[in-house]
Amino acid sequence: MATGAHQSNRSNLADSLREFHTEAGRSLLDLVDESPVLLVFLRHFACAFCAQALDRVSQLRSQIEAKGVRPIFVHLGSPQRAKPYFDYYNLSTVERISNPDATLYQVPAFGLSRTNPYLHSLNPAVLMGWLKGALFKYGIGLIKEDAEQMPGVFFLKERRIVRAFRHRTIADEPDYLKLVGAG
Repeated sequence: MATGAHQSNRSNLADSLREFHTEAGRSLLDLVDESPVLLVFLRHFACAFCAQALDRVSQLRSQIEAKGVRPIFVHLGSPQRAKPYFDYYNLSTVERISNPDATLYQVPAFGLSRTNPYLHSLNPAVLMGWLKGALFKYGIGLIKEDAEQMPGVFFLKERRIVRAFRHRTIADEPDYLKLVGAG
């Protein structure tokens, strides 16, 4: 019976992945079937911690890809809004999914939460993250996307989530190499 439940969860995830396409028109399910994927969900482009995530994945990209893993980003903005950010961090060729209504974020398998951005900003971990340099290095901008949506990172392989990192605070720093089994 556990095997049947496992298969059901895998097919439910596959059904969800089939619905979403990258800005280049590729199905997320097709990409997962081609190779393992590091699926990185961002918050909004005015967020210093999202800029930090883009920068960090850019720095680690060759190591991630050396493991045969394809990084794919999910963001809440339009493709036009996202392009300069991905270009700036040398990620213009990385597949990305524009998901302004956050429906992919809410897929039960991912289950990314929401937060009150004003109360969350008072969290000591967030304040420490800003003091450690995120705010000064990456700055903040005008929020045009959903500031309440929390980010997350998922390592997908063979139509299942192998490892997941769901942020408890916006300042949490995932170990991207560990997620793909390279750390």
